[in-house]
Amino acid sequence: MAFCSHLSGESVLFEAHKSPPRWKRWEVGRSWDSCRLEHLCPRVACGELSLVCGDTELLPCLLQDSSAGRLSFCTKVCYGFGGVPNQVASSAISFYLQLFLLDVAQIPAAQVSLVLFGGKVSGAVADPVAGFFINRSRRTGSGQLMPWILGCTPFLSLAYFFLWFLPPFASLRGLWYTTFYCLFQALATFFQVPYTALTMLLTPSPRERDSATAYRMTMEMAGTLMGATVHGLVVSGAHGFNHCELPGPAAVSPDATRLYSIAAAVVAVTYPACITLLCLGVKEQPDPVDPASGQGLGFFAGLGLTTRHPPYVKLVVSFLFISAAVQVEQSYLVLFCTHAAQLQDHVQSLVLTILVSAVLSTPLWEWVLQRFGKRMSALGICVMVPFAVLLAALPTAPVAYVVAFVSGVSIAVSLLLPWSMLPDVVDDFQLQHRHGPGLETIFYSSYVFFTKLSSACALGISTLSLEFAGYKVGACKQAAEVVVTLKVLIGAVPTCLILTGLCILMASPTPQVPGQDSSQRHSLRRKSSLSLASNSRGLL
Repeated sequence: MAFCSHLSGESVLFEAHKSPPRWKRWEVGRSWDSCRLEHLCPRVACGELSLVCGDTELLPCLLQDSSAGRLSFCTKVCYGFGGVPNQVASSAISFYLQLFLLDVAQIPAAQVSLVLFGGKVSGAVADPVAGFFINRSRRTGSGQLMPWILGCTPFLSLAYFFLWFLPPFASLRGLWYTTFYCLFQALATFFQVPYTALTMLLTPSPRERDSATAYRMTMEMAGTLMGATVHGLVVSGAHGFNHCELPGPAAVSPDATRLYSIAAAVVAVTYPACITLLCLGVKEQPDPVDPASGQGLGFFAGLGLTTRHPPYVKLVVSFLFISAAVQVEQSYLVLFCTHAAQLQDHVQSLVLTILVSAVLSTPLWEWVLQRFGKRMSALGICVMVPFAVLLAALPTAPVAYVVAFVSGVSIAVSLLLPWSMLPDVVDDFQLQHRHGPGLETIFYSSYVFFTKLSSACALGISTLSLEFAGYKVGACKQAAEVVVTLKVLIGAVPTCLILTGLCILMASPTPQVPGQDSSQRHSLRRKSSLSLASNSRGLL
């Protein structure tokens, strides 16, 4: 035995074994703890204290252990690059896929509705399926999670490219795009779930994991901007060939199909390029097992408990409406500017304005959340309501830029707020129920599932309304009924959805937040759950 003490009078007892040296760690007066020394006695691990050990051979091992878990700058940057491709692809899809399917591929609006709905549903269903299979997969030489990331990468690149490819057969184009959009969404989920879960296997240090997550989020924001910007710049001339005075269908432009194929190839290349950096710079560590964590409930049993928790139900229902409003506003902005406002020359600038505004306003909303509370911050979502109505009534370029800026600000808080309120709901649940680990992950994963399903329904129904209004694919000028429908979709529909969601959110009781000690006990599991569910987090 070796007894180490430091100047503050606290003590830590170590037991050393023969070569190779192994460590068992106790804290005086407390039970066995399997965490690392830096968690148990952080001041010792940080090197702030002087150690006096009875066994001098233990000191080198102690110093070596104190620096364990540190991630280099290169490792964090390479890990961040892994999240770029999905964000680049999602950004381009959110703004431009619907316009491509209607005006370039020229498939009927009813089939476009099925494409968008099927893709979103496949992504939602793939979330729990991915978690089920990944958790039961065996660890290989490259780890347990990395093989899933590597295996999905080539198929993701191909699925994304063929999603923007124009097949020669016109009658089966609807089936073509439905197949590849569903395939892309499912593969993107099977890629993103192990990638975000990889955060917990980078290092045992929570501080270093938080730092790696910050790098990842920064790179994902950059990827979101890059996706909309690069794709928009490449295809900016694709819709300039359809200007005409008389309504009627126009032939598919070879230039438009070529530009969209080039843009798809550029985005598809980001997958192998970024994943190569991820594999070269990141090493997956073995998953530490906490013997005192206990056995958690099964997925369906836990889901039944969470969906009967009133604060969680009201939070999910409120943001189902709000997220659907944001999705409709984003998806129809380009289509509205092209066919209802004659602002097709400003589309790229408007999209960039929304994204830059959302990214820059995120730190501001984080400060508002801390300073004025979460309920007060929720009112920032409704800022876009009068401006969206103004754009529908007065579709001019100056108004469009103001609306784009304000929409970006509101979108930022609408995406930040639920991930800030969910931990409070989880803590409120933990105060009322005592179960093993795993329920936190169910909270987050079920929220992701329901929001994806809400977006699928919103996009499917809204696109179907264009079919009823008489939308003509490939037409240079749409009928007045279509223009009115687009104005309703860009103005009235988001307004009603946002106000409904805010009313439900404001009417719900405030969850009980535990004290600091209890919050610290749940913090590590919560961060793990947030990492697993954050594949849906992002600007789009």
